Amino acid sequence: MLPKKRQSKARSKKRRTHYKSSLVHTVKCKNTGESHLPHQAYEHDGILYYKGKPIDEK
Repeated sequence: MLPKKRQSKARSKKRRTHYKSSLVHTVKCKNTGESHLPHQAYEHDGILYYKGKPIDEK
């Protein structure tokens, strides 16, 4: 079956207002105090860290 009438743009947007993105979860490193995404390498003072340990220097 087809719809009898076209749905307006405003009505479609009203229906979609409840779809929201969730907040990004971050963790704080115990060694550097830097907040970062979990299970991700992050940079602090030019040094690359993973699991609180330096893995690479730039």
